[in-house]
Amino acid sequence: MYNLVNELIYNLYYLALDASFWLVIGLLIGGLFKSLIPTSLLKKHLSTDGFASIIKAAILGAPLPLCSCGVIPAAMGLRDAGASKPATTSFLVSTPETGVDSVFITYAMMGPFMAVVRPVTALVSAITAGTLVNLFDYKEQLPSKVTSSNKVTSCCSHDVKEDTTISSCCTTEKVQVKNDSCCGTESKITNNSLTSKITTGISYAFTELLDNIIFWLVIGIAFAAIVQTFVPNDLLIKYGSGWMGMLVMLVVGIPMYVCATASTPLAAGFLLAGISPGAVIVFLLAGPATNMATLGIISTQMGKRTTWLYLTAIMSTALVSGFVVNWLVSEWNININQHLEMSHGHVPQWLQLLSFFTLFLIATRHLYSKEK
Repeated sequence: MYNLVNELIYNLYYLALDASFWLVIGLLIGGLFKSLIPTSLLKKHLSTDGFASIIKAAILGAPLPLCSCGVIPAAMGLRDAGASKPATTSFLVSTPETGVDSVFITYAMMGPFMAVVRPVTALVSAITAGTLVNLFDYKEQLPSKVTSSNKVTSCCSHDVKEDTTISSCCTTEKVQVKNDSCCGTESKITNNSLTSKITTGISYAFTELLDNIIFWLVIGIAFAAIVQTFVPNDLLIKYGSGWMGMLVMLVVGIPMYVCATASTPLAAGFLLAGISPGAVIVFLLAGPATNMATLGIISTQMGKRTTWLYLTAIMSTALVSGFVVNWLVSEWNININQHLEMSHGHVPQWLQLLSFFTLFLIATRHLYSKEK
């Protein structure tokens, strides 16, 4: 028992160490994406009709570091600004399913194959959802303008002052906001210089963004360490390599609230336990994009038919993607376990340690300040 405890501590430490450097890089890029991409650019390209706007919405939403909670006010803001329903749906799927931060930590914990497959399948899922809405639920009147009375209520809701322009739960563009949301209490940002935007993006990355993922990130890394220590590698292979494993991951993922980045250690734990890569992809697509709160808000804001099409697209593309990923792994003889064991040792240990302690100090300091 003593040896198992030591092994658990060892696995927990090195999994956290391996993830820390790539998480820091991903957080930095995610924060800069959020602060440097103008909201007006998103609105401009999402307001047109047809298939082009669906693709643009998927591509523009993919790198943004927003979870299924935070994407709701951003998407509804775009909707109020004139974005079509299919484009809004596409944005709602691609944004929480992937992001630059989640891609980096996927590369760190599951290797290059999964890091490439994940955003590609997320884009396919988003385009499928937007296309289904375009074909079966496009009888609508597009909003003509944003009015001061428009108010999005979600887990990241706002109490917005008059003459305020806002696009997401953590916007940085010419905002005067007083809110009680997951992204702060009161802010006034009017400086639009490049330096100010970069500073704001970095600040956002290591406060709100880190706060939104830290709980499930810690849970996921702990779960992966427990699996690596106590679960034999072939235990779940019998049930986790075919359609049964994919269906189980779908059932687990749909009601669960977990962000794309925070779901990655959980997914790595599933891989270590013997779940097939295809079943893990099902979880990575369904988990971040859906939860009961998100589905309820989409139903209220965009209608029940859109909600069912949204859910149908995610479920169907997740299952098909899982089947394709398993086929590719078999066809190309990809050794996923070897990718898990590589741990990307080419990153110097001192840099891993620096990243780990930086994240630890920032997270604990911020939690301590919140308690005070």
